[in-house]
Amino acid sequence: MLQWIRSYAFLIAMYGGMAVIGLGLFPWALTSEHAARRVAKIWCRWTLWCASWMVGLKTEVRGEIPTGEVLIASKHQSFLDIIIIFDAVPAAKFIMKRELLFTPVVGQYATRIGCVPVDRGKKGAAIAGMLRAAKASNEAHPGQLIIYPQGTRVAPDVKAPYKVGASLLHGYLKQTCIPAATNVGHFWPRLGVYRKPGLAVVEFLPPIGPEVTKAEFLSHLEEVVETASDRLLKEARDAAR
Repeated sequence: MLQWIRSYAFLIAMYGGMAVIGLGLFPWALTSEHAARRVAKIWCRWTLWCASWMVGLKTEVRGEIPTGEVLIASKHQSFLDIIIIFDAVPAAKFIMKRELLFTPVVGQYATRIGCVPVDRGKKGAAIAGMLRAAKASNEAHPGQLIIYPQGTRVAPDVKAPYKVGASLLHGYLKQTCIPAATNVGHFWPRLGVYRKPGLAVVEFLPPIGPEVTKAEFLSHLEEVVETASDRLLKEARDAAR
């Protein structure tokens, strides 16, 4: 019961912080992309700090943190992996569903830092639009472009296919891809309020070069990300015993 109370209090602190920080510093965010990014990072660090003492959820980033103009293809289990990655890398921007642009605070900041909205209902047309928008974003907002190759949040132990969009983006942009694994879904579920204490990890894995073919890319990406994510999940479960 106490952990439930802590979890509710944490959500209030997290979303309350989003409103206070995001709206209170919005005039500064309007001055430049750098300022908008700094405000977003302030909120990320506020959230990670609150999680650490309010619900006992610590976070850790492993592997070499990407700093250049690269594509990051990450396992996506909950909102927490978004927060950890954004806080870790210097200039993150996301491939995101278009509806999020209309979310208060989130949408305004996503636009300012160069996130790429995708209309998921249009399939082929959506992919073509994503490729063009990603290239334009890279030119206007250099940094680390993050895609979730399964297209949505996937809970631990649930299998979901890796979609072709990540492979097409890798081939089109001709950038190095950094795979990323995580176990955050064990502590912070896709849905629900309850947060478990423990150590949530995002791990950056060895790069996949731009010379890797489309045929090889997706299967290799899935293998390394799923293997590493399963290892991190086992680590989290073993620590809880």
